[in-house]
Amino acid sequence: MTQEAPLAARMRPRSLDEFVGQEEIVGAGRLLRRAIESDRLFSSIILWGPPGSGKTTLAMIIANTTQSHFETLSAVLAGKPELRALIDEALERRKYHGQRTIVFVDEVHRWNKAQQDALLPHVESGGITFIGATTENPYFEVIHPLVSRSRIFQLRPLQDEQVGSVIERAIQDKERGYGSRNVSLDPDALDHLVRIAGGDARNALNALELAVESTPAGQDGAIQVTLQIAQESIQRRAVLYDKDGDAHYDTISAFIKSVRGSDPDAALYWLAKMLYAGESPRFILRRLLILAGEDIGLADPLGLVVASAAAQAFEYVGLPEGVYPIVEATLYLATAPKSNSAGAYFKAYKLLEERGVIQVPGHLQDANRDAAALGHGQGYQYPHEFPDHHVGQLYLPQSLLGTAFYRPSDQGYEREVRDRLERWREAQRLALGIEHAEQLPDLPESEILRIKRLHTQGADRSAAGGG
Repeated sequence: MTQEAPLAARMRPRSLDEFVGQEEIVGAGRLLRRAIESDRLFSSIILWGPPGSGKTTLAMIIANTTQSHFETLSAVLAGKPELRALIDEALERRKYHGQRTIVFVDEVHRWNKAQQDALLPHVESGGITFIGATTENPYFEVIHPLVSRSRIFQLRPLQDEQVGSVIERAIQDKERGYGSRNVSLDPDALDHLVRIAGGDARNALNALELAVESTPAGQDGAIQVTLQIAQESIQRRAVLYDKDGDAHYDTISAFIKSVRGSDPDAALYWLAKMLYAGESPRFILRRLLILAGEDIGLADPLGLVVASAAAQAFEYVGLPEGVYPIVEATLYLATAPKSNSAGAYFKAYKLLEERGVIQVPGHLQDANRDAAALGHGQGYQYPHEFPDHHVGQLYLPQSLLGTAFYRPSDQGYEREVRDRLERWREAQRLALGIEHAEQLPDLPESEILRIKRLHTQGADRSAAGGG
């Protein structure tokens, strides 16, 4: 079975000396390497990284090195009954034989909260040492108590030269690879396999195996893998993109930040990655609509119009032609003047949160209901009856007299808005006897995010209540 196993399984490193990459974690003198080599891995660990970066390999190296009993569970196949039986055996082993048990759980993020909770008391008591492997961010996908009792080690995709060394080792290894079969790999074929593997050693070895096993030997018995064969064996890069995982959020973040940063080339790259990987175009368009209001604003009011039109056009057209309005909106917003002055709303929200609700001034109240009895609306001046359709009267509560939330930028159309607003505010100050306008300080990003979360929670509650 070992001989017939896939090449990637046969070539799995058996020791830290064979392990490729992740020097910042298992390099000479590093904490994890010292713990593995001295068999003193007493605290639980979580290995977090993309496919093919060495998470399972590292766990197997620990299994080969340690004197502890080593058990493996797949979170895809095993549930609480299997975990309970394993833990019972571990406790008996510790009680009667004095031997510790290390439990490796692959794809631990696939366990639900109850299943992860079942691990917790035994990890906390030291009944088992837990090793978890996950491709997802453990701070989001693993319960906090388990994360807080574990050391997190983040593995990175392999560098191109590291993937190349893995391929060359497989060709030269006579015991587990193709060293006894006279296999040669053209340099351009090697470059193609390395480039398309995308830092995934397993992907590279699978492609090499397909290329070698499907290529007939020549008259001299040699198997020569050319560029054409390499291209056929790995025709398309497998883009890491789980719609519920880190790659999803990291890529959309890069896309939005590229548009915000006025880099259309980067924006097109991340857009292509998302659509290539099967991301929902409606999700991308929703984010563009948000960006048009948040980051373009009145610097170019047409930004929101273009984003809205793209969203509507896509509903009419669909893919594949529907990509054009998405691209047009992306390019328009990336090259438009930028202003985040719409964030002035959060200053008003913050002030309302701190001071509470203040009564509407009498002259601004609805005169249609209680004008005669309570005097609502008395003293209101109709702006269209004044020159330039403006009159300097009070619109804020008296206690907020002179407060200025909105600061127009000097970008694009908003420059015109700024000039008009300065004239109107000056007229209002003169009419009301205000000495100066109270400019509120900019809110830190953390405070803006907090207010946004409040809005999201409010929207969720309204949706749940049918509002």
